[in-house]
Amino acid sequence: MRNQHYRGRFGAQKRIVKITPQADASLKKVFSSIGVPGKRPFKPDSFQLEALEVLQTDDCLVTAPTGAGKTWIAEQAIDRFRRKGGRSWYASPLKALSNSKYIEFSRIFGPQNVGILTGDRKENADAPIVVGTTEILRNQLYDAMHEGKTLNTDFVVLDEAHFLGDPERGVVWEEIMIYLPGRIPLLLLSATIGNARQIAQWLGAIRSRPCRVVEESRRPVPLFPLFFHPTGKLYPLLNPEGPRRIFKNVRSFINSQSPPVLAPARKLPPFADILRVLRKYRLLPAIFFLKSRADCDAALERCMDNLIEDSDRKMHLNQRISEIIADHPHMSAHRQRWHLEHLAVGAHHSGQLPSWKMVLEQLLTEGLLDAVFATSTVAAGVNFPARTVVFLNSDRYNGVEFLPLTATELHQMTGRAGRRGMDRIGFAMAIPGPFMDLRLIARLMVSPPSDVLSQIRMNFSMVLNLLLSHSPDQIEELLDKSFAAFQMFQSKKRLTTDVETVPADLWLDFLRHLDFLKETGFVQPDGALTEDGLWAARLRVDQPVLIAEGFRRKLFPESDSALMAGVVAAFVNEKSTDEGADPSFVPKTLLRVFLKIKKGLKPFAENMSRHGFEVRQLFFRPAAAVYAWAFGWPWEDVVQISEMAEGDLAMLILRTADNLRHVRALSEAFPEAAQTAGEAIDRILRDPVLMEYSG
Repeated sequence: MRNQHYRGRFGAQKRIVKITPQADASLKKVFSSIGVPGKRPFKPDSFQLEALEVLQTDDCLVTAPTGAGKTWIAEQAIDRFRRKGGRSWYASPLKALSNSKYIEFSRIFGPQNVGILTGDRKENADAPIVVGTTEILRNQLYDAMHEGKTLNTDFVVLDEAHFLGDPERGVVWEEIMIYLPGRIPLLLLSATIGNARQIAQWLGAIRSRPCRVVEESRRPVPLFPLFFHPTGKLYPLLNPEGPRRIFKNVRSFINSQSPPVLAPARKLPPFADILRVLRKYRLLPAIFFLKSRADCDAALERCMDNLIEDSDRKMHLNQRISEIIADHPHMSAHRQRWHLEHLAVGAHHSGQLPSWKMVLEQLLTEGLLDAVFATSTVAAGVNFPARTVVFLNSDRYNGVEFLPLTATELHQMTGRAGRRGMDRIGFAMAIPGPFMDLRLIARLMVSPPSDVLSQIRMNFSMVLNLLLSHSPDQIEELLDKSFAAFQMFQSKKRLTTDVETVPADLWLDFLRHLDFLKETGFVQPDGALTEDGLWAARLRVDQPVLIAEGFRRKLFPESDSALMAGVVAAFVNEKSTDEGADPSFVPKTLLRVFLKIKKGLKPFAENMSRHGFEVRQLFFRPAAAVYAWAFGWPWEDVVQISEMAEGDLAMLILRTADNLRHVRALSEAFPEAAQTAGEAIDRILRDPVLMEYSG
């Protein structure tokens, strides 16, 4: 690329310079350490042995960097319980993680000893070791409390425990910790918790056993931060002698009045040239974190000069691609397959099908790709490592707006840098651009993880399920045990482990939900569930009372599985609109049922709104797409009807299946609808929506 000039905002002249691979002399020693570590016999670290010792008597919260060996602790503890005839439950936040652990544990303990429960999969559920998602474990606790039984396990592992602070799903983690019987030892694993001791103190206060923190700060693969200058020269991001200070040449770049740039405004940089620099200094493979799905897809076109020159490597890569996608016919014609085969690069984001993301993960893990361009969601809990992670922006989209990265988010991303057993050192590289605050990235690199804050909040599913087994007064006592209550009292400097009163807003919100459920006939005046409330509690979904009202009014199609799938999809969908919907696909039967449901639920929905509860609008387009899929239409046609990205459509179908499972649980109250829901699940869970899992 020749030097170019263009006018930026307000007429300021910007200079795009030719990228030439160079490295500051101070990096010579660092780069000399790149390579594959020698094979050594496994020897547990002291923190691993300490955690196992703690679990003999107490709960344990382990915080250690990604790849440090936290899972080994769980494996050894699970084996200890198994040898004594005990049962263990391993809970993770993601179905993909649960499937990965299921394969791993089956290999270690034997497939006959391991089961899996993720909603999509239910296999060997009575095995002595069960792997599953946290929602399934929480639902089992609901059932145990309702039946007056104790959970049928002797040990629980909560992986990715920092999800306690997740705005959307943290409530599930907190509920598990509150409801789990004190007799069951608890092991929590996380790489990124700033207030681990506070969480341990809270757990010790609400359970019958202490919780001790075991910390390990040393990364198994050391991390070195780099800066990519627009000329192609690499510098340390931080001063090696004083790592809390920015390296002098980087500081000069930041302070420059008119620094060179990699690309014009709103254009992606020349990734092929950047890969050329990384290749020269043996920094590949790399994960590039970009702002959006569109950027990840567009980045592939900026790699066209990254053609694979080694014919043997290209042949091996293409052979592996063919092997991996052999069971996925939709993958063979994927629009980005060419980039994978000829450029060794791929785009990984939530708009992609789960099976395509699995292909990329497997190829990168095997060291066959140069780069994967990903959104930051790939960082959360997926075992997806590379030698180098690259940042082009210092903010992150949270679903509503772009906000500056937190220390925890950056730590999760840098946790992908450096492959244990494959790298002696990993790298985190910052590339300047319009959305990059280098000072923030430098500060976060040396900052501790952010504190986890309670995300517990009331919803109708929680209230109904607690009322299955508790009176309102007993629920107030349960809420007294919440992490929210504990943090509130600590913030008031009342440092005591004797939590006294539930936060007023949490209790008032419970009463608000309770009053509405009484008014609408799901709860009796004394706080006990009515007959309707008993079966409605089985609907552990986002909109349980609205769906329950639909069944009470006999609005749902109880005998047509394709129709059932379609209308349930309308309750699941959050993002779609009906603007510009294709009028050529409007099944009259579905439209008639959809309008009947919408009209029939309108008074109830308006009543919910008057009481201050959110009611999502029902849209026809997602219903039509899932109906067409359930009816047997080809995937490509259904994608066109939905006007969604393939990954979004797959997620809509998977979430619809989750909701249908809860309808299937209404077999006593609505036997025909329950059977139809089961048939609908079978209709919609097929390739390419479902991933294939193999060891």
